[in-house]
Amino acid sequence: MSSIESICCIGAGYVGGPTMAMIAKQCPHIKVHVVDLNQARIDAWNSDELPIYEPGLDEVVREARGRNLTFSTEVDAAIHAADMVFISVNTPTKTFGIGAGRAANLEHIEKCARQIAKVSSGHKIVVEKSTLPVRTAQAVKRILANASTASFDVLSNPEFLAEGTAIQDLLKPDRVLIGGESKEAIASLVDIYASWVPKERILTTNLWSSELSKLTANAFLAQRVSSINAISALCEATGADIDEVARAIGTDSRIGPKFLKASVGFGGSCFQKDILNLVYLCEHFGLNEVADYWNQVVSINDYQKSRFSKQIVRTLFNTVSDKKICMLGWAFKKDTNDTRESAAIYVCRDLLMERARVEVYDPQVSEQQIRADLEYIMRDENGELSSYKQSLIDNVSVVEDPYQAADEAHAIAVMTEWDEFQNLDYSRVHKNMSQPAFVFDGRNILNHKQLAEIGFEVHSIGRTSLSPNT
Repeated sequence: MSSIESICCIGAGYVGGPTMAMIAKQCPHIKVHVVDLNQARIDAWNSDELPIYEPGLDEVVREARGRNLTFSTEVDAAIHAADMVFISVNTPTKTFGIGAGRAANLEHIEKCARQIAKVSSGHKIVVEKSTLPVRTAQAVKRILANASTASFDVLSNPEFLAEGTAIQDLLKPDRVLIGGESKEAIASLVDIYASWVPKERILTTNLWSSELSKLTANAFLAQRVSSINAISALCEATGADIDEVARAIGTDSRIGPKFLKASVGFGGSCFQKDILNLVYLCEHFGLNEVADYWNQVVSINDYQKSRFSKQIVRTLFNTVSDKKICMLGWAFKKDTNDTRESAAIYVCRDLLMERARVEVYDPQVSEQQIRADLEYIMRDENGELSSYKQSLIDNVSVVEDPYQAADEAHAIAVMTEWDEFQNLDYSRVHKNMSQPAFVFDGRNILNHKQLAEIGFEVHSIGRTSLSPNT
C-alpha cells in the first residue's frame, strides 16, 4: 500500500471545504487542493470572509491555508497531481424528467467522473463524499473504466456533519464510514483519518452499505423530528407540554433524548432531499409500502410548517393583511448561514400570500440570499415569477437590527434558534409593538412565562398558549 501524498477535492461547498480543511490541518504531510468552478466561492475561501459560516472553521483554514491547503479553479491540474480525488459536489433533487421531485440529480457526479477519467494517469483512488443513491459507485466505476491512461479504485465515504457543529463533528466524529472493494484503497483512506480519529470509530463496509447508510441515517433522524412534531399538535389540543413529553420518553434508554426537540419543522440540505431519494429508490424496486412510510415523514414536516403559518393568521383575528410580522431568523438552524429548505422560507411565503408585510432579521444571512430564496419558492412550475408574486416579495424588508424588525410589528415569529434571541430586551420590544402584541415561538427557546408577564400573548410548539399576566 502506497501512502497518500496529494489529495484533490472537487467541490468547495459545505462539505468539501470544511472536510478538506480538517484533513489538511491534521495531516500536514499531505497536500490538499480544493477546486471549484465558482470563482467567487474560491476567492472567498482565499479571503478573510469565508463563504460558509461555521464556528471554528476560520481557525482551521488559517492554520492550513498557504501551508498544505490550497483553493483554486484549476480543476484539471489538481486532479492530475492527486493520488486521491474526493467528489464533493451538489446532488440536488431533480426538478425535471423521470423521478422529478424525489430522485437525486447526479449530473454533476457524472461530469466529475468523466473529467477525472479524461485527465488522470497512473493509479488514483476516487472517493464519493457527496450523498448519493445506493449503487451510484457502479456508474462512476463504469465511466472511469474507459480511461486510457489510468486505473482507479472507488470508495464511498459519506459525511455525517451537522451544520453549526461541523468542525467538532470532524474533529471528534461518532464514526467515519468507508465503503469499498479494494482493501488497499480502504486502508489508504483509513490511515488518513487515523491521524486523529481512533481506529475503533472508523467503520469499513462494502460500497453499497456505505452509500445506503447515509440516506438511512438522515431518514431515521428526520423521522424522529417528524414524530415529535406530530405529537406537538396533540399536545396543543390536549394541554400537554411537548418538552415534558419529550423529556419523559427521552429518558427511556431504548429511545434516548436526541432529535426530540419539537419545532416549526426541519430544514437543511440533507433530510428532505435524502428521504425523497430513499422514497424514489423504494418505488424503483417496487417497495411501494416502504416508500409510502418514508414519504409520510416529509408530509408531517410540511404539515408542521403550514400549521404554524395558519396559527399566526388565525390568532391575529383571521387576517394578517397589511399587518407587520417580524421574523427572527432565516437560516434553517443556528450557527450557520445555510438557508436550504429553511422553515422560514415557507412560513414567509404563506404570510406573503395572505398579504402580510414581513420584516426579517438574521445575524448571518444576507438580504440577497433571503430574496433569492423567496423568488425561487414563488416561481411557478415553469420557473416563471409573476409580477403579482414579485409585488408580494416587495413587501419583505430585511434589517440588521432585531429591535428595528420588531418596531410597530403586530407579531414576532421566532424561526431560528439563535442564542441572541433569548437575550433581547423584550420589555423594550413590547413597548414599541402594535397592541395587542403576539409572539409565536417556532423553536421553543424563549421564556414564555416571562413574556406573558411583560404583556405578550404567547404561542409555541406543543404547549398551551399563554395570555398576558397568566
